Parts: sequence; structure tokens; C-alpha cells
Amino acid sequence: MLARSKWQSLPTEAINPSTLAIDKLPPAEIVEGMLNEDRKMLAAVQREKERIAVGIEIITQALRRGGRVVFVGAGTSGRLGVVESAEMPPTFGTSPDLVLAIMAGGKHAVLRAKEGVEDNYEEGARSINRLRPTNRDVVIGVSASGMTPFVRGALTRARRAASKIIFFTCDPRTELQTFVDLTIAPAVGPEVIAGSTRLKAGTATKIVLNMLTTGAMVRIGKTYGNLMVDVQMGSEKLRDRARRIITIVTGLDYDEADGLLRRARWNVKAAIVMQKTGLTYTRAMARLRKAHDFVRDAIGEDVEPRLKQLLEQR
Repeated sequence: MLARSKWQSLPTEAINPSTLAIDKLPPAEIVEGMLNEDRKMLAAVQREKERIAVGIEIITQALRRGGRVVFVGAGTSGRLGVVESAEMPPTFGTSPDLVLAIMAGGKHAVLRAKEGVEDNYEEGARSINRLRPTNRDVVIGVSASGMTPFVRGALTRARRAASKIIFFTCDPRTELQTFVDLTIAPAVGPEVIAGSTRLKAGTATKIVLNMLTTGAMVRIGKTYGNLMVDVQMGSEKLRDRARRIITIVTGLDYDEADGLLRRARWNVKAAIVMQKTGLTYTRAMARLRKAHDFVRDAIGEDVEPRLKQLLEQR
């Protein structure tokens, strides 16, 4: 006799009473139904805001100690971790080795689903072990169901290394709460399509991971106000953004901003400090280091009045 399904009782596998007849609905009603479910999802994330804030502080402290952030997941959860990792260098100028992602099934599983790899507990442990985790790192396990063996294996190995552990799941009942440093568990409820966690669970995951990474990056000085002052110059679009940031903050025109950035070796923070203080590039960089990389502290000036003025002129 087959054992009773261990997944049957998971909230992510439950049948949604609001979408029982979704296959009979016209497109407009499908859209409305999905929007209604996403509103419930947002409310669930809202209820986790205090835990998310704690997560931001855990990551911030790790980064200040020279640690890394490592996302671990499978399927949609894994891909969302990969997205966060990939977007940190161009957005915040971080090293590619600072925010990492481990995906069950490896790189090929990012583009094409690779079924069964999420069940391998031992491979999860091996995958994190290859990164040689330390007590300065934060490992973020992402598992909508809360049961993914690959993720559990990775977290167990990371715990042995005394890494900080954050666990994201959409099942608040997970027993891992006693094993990790922080659990973030929005109760998003059953999916529009039963078991399809790329929907509400996936959206909730993306929202929370955005908050964790963005919040931590802001806390370590990667922005000036809400301006992306550690942006990398990997494309003409990003170089244009850098010039526009300089014009916003300093009042220089576009061509002058370009010249300043060239003298500052395309470092937006250094350019701002140079213009505001009259320092050379070398001394501007020293001023930034002394200010722990915060532009606001390096120049002793708030950017909000300038931004408000520009908004009022539109």
C-alpha cells in the first residue's frame, strides 16, 4: 500500500476555492481572479515586514564583516535567487563573488527545468561546501514548500560552518524555524493553479528577495538618497545614467558631467565628492573610505532638497 502523500497537506499544494472554474472563464475574468489572489499575497508579505527588516540587518552586518550572501533554491525559487545574484553587480557595483546563487541542477537548470534534482539532499550539501562557507556569510534558503531536500542539505552544511541562515518559505508551519536564524514565511495560500508555485509564491519570493538585497545595499552605502551611485558602466545606458546622476546632484550640464566622470575614472561616488569638495580623485576616494563609502557622510550634504526641487520643476 502506498504511503499517504507528504505534500498533500502543504498550503502550496492546496486547491484554491476561488478559481475552481478558471478553465471556463474569459480572459478578463482570469486576469481579475489572478489580481485578487495577488492582493492576498501582498497582504501576506505585509504581515512579514518585521521579519524582513531583521533579515536586512542580518545581511547588512554580514557584508560589513566581509561576508558573502548565498541564495540556495530549486526550480522557480532557485531561479529567483539567481536573478538577485546576477543583478547586484550592475546595479550596486558589487563584486560577482559577493552575492552568489546555487541552483539545484546547476546552470543548465536555470533555462530548462530539470526535474528530480531538488530531491538530492547530499548534492545540496556538496554545492554549498564548494563555496567554503564561513561564519561571516549569510546563506538564504528559498523553498516555497519548505520541504526541498536540496535546500535543506545546503542549509545543514552552512550551519556546520556557523554561517547565518535565513529561510524563505510560503509554509509558516515549517519545522525549520528551530534550525535557522530567521524564517520569513508569508502565508500566500493556495495558488490560482493548484501547486504552481511560480505564481503567488514566486511573486512573494521575488518581492521579499528584492527587499532583502536592496535594503542591505542601501544600508552599506550603495545609494545616495535613492540614486544608484555605485552603478557600473557596462553599457551606454548605464554611462548615461551615471552622467544624469552627476547632473542631478551637482548641477553640472551633461557634457561637464561626462568630463568629471572621466577624471573620476567613471566612479560616480568619487565624481560627486570631487565636485562638492574640490578634492583630487585620490583624496576623494580616501574621503569615501573614511566615511565608510557613504556619499552623504563624505560630503556632509543631504540630497533630498535637490531631488525635491527637481521634481517640483517638472
